[in-house]
Amino acid sequence: MSEAGVPPAHELLDEVAPLELAPAPARELPARVVAARVSLPVRLKDLWRSRELFLFLVRKELKVKYKGSILGFLWSMLNPAVVLVVYYVVFTYFLKANVPDYALFLFSGLLVWNLFNNALMGSSTSIVAAAGIVKKVAFPREILAMSQVGAAVVFFGFQLVVMAVFLAGFQVAPAWSWLPLVPFALVDLVVLTAAIAIFLSAVNVYLRDIEHLIAVLLQAWFWGVPIIYSFNKVYTPSHRWLGYLYLADPITPIVLAFQRAFYGKVSYVTYADPVHHLGRVVSYQLANYPYHFYLVMLAWVLGIGVVLLLGALVVFGRIEGNFAEEL
Repeated sequence: MSEAGVPPAHELLDEVAPLELAPAPARELPARVVAARVSLPVRLKDLWRSRELFLFLVRKELKVKYKGSILGFLWSMLNPAVVLVVYYVVFTYFLKANVPDYALFLFSGLLVWNLFNNALMGSSTSIVAAAGIVKKVAFPREILAMSQVGAAVVFFGFQLVVMAVFLAGFQVAPAWSWLPLVPFALVDLVVLTAAIAIFLSAVNVYLRDIEHLIAVLLQAWFWGVPIIYSFNKVYTPSHRWLGYLYLADPITPIVLAFQRAFYGKVSYVTYADPVHHLGRVVSYQLANYPYHFYLVMLAWVLGIGVVLLLGALVVFGRIEGNFAEEL
């Protein structure tokens, strides 16, 4: 021992050496189970066989949402109706928007976004919320995320009724010849939404931040889709690249198809002197693309959606083996 009371270095090494030579205890590694490779056709057959369970979960989701309320499913129509009335009053009487029937233009795009947003918000937590069932019962767990998409489609139907009522109330006729685009666009939307929903529901089991991150991303995504504003505002001769960037978003062609079918007003006329009808100005509210342009764009979106859906099912099948340990 030194005079300062500090042991010499060789004594310290003698004390440390036995610790270094002692065998280290075996470290317990986290168990990671990778699900057996189930072929995609088998997985699709399992989903088809579970269609009754899917319908049961959709009905359960609808009942839970309005359980105990007096008006029940009427709230599904009252909410969008009130929103539409508020938009009409604000943009017609307060903001003095020049765009005719702007509330209908806005709501035709919101039909798409509400389905997409509600389905993703509900599905991202669907596996975690049903942890008790997932750990005890064997069934195709993708059904949980898909039931959220199914419930969102039902609410979409209620909002579609509200849209029809307001079109009749405002005496605005949809573009009848463009209405066949709506079922095509709706199929695109459901396939694309289901793909993202299944993927997010699985990833959220491991990364719980996903359910919070998706809420933030959806808010930013909403403003990147031409719902509040016209697509013609971004697709200008000097910024064609921006228009192509918008069209690369698979939600944009779906929104444009809904706007073209339900709103239908490609252009409108305003006057610098509205009293004497002087200074006539023609403005374009909708993209003036031909019918086949929408068909081609929607076909591309459907192709992308199917690829993403199959990919999401594969990813889900590969990582669902650890759900019970993670939940």
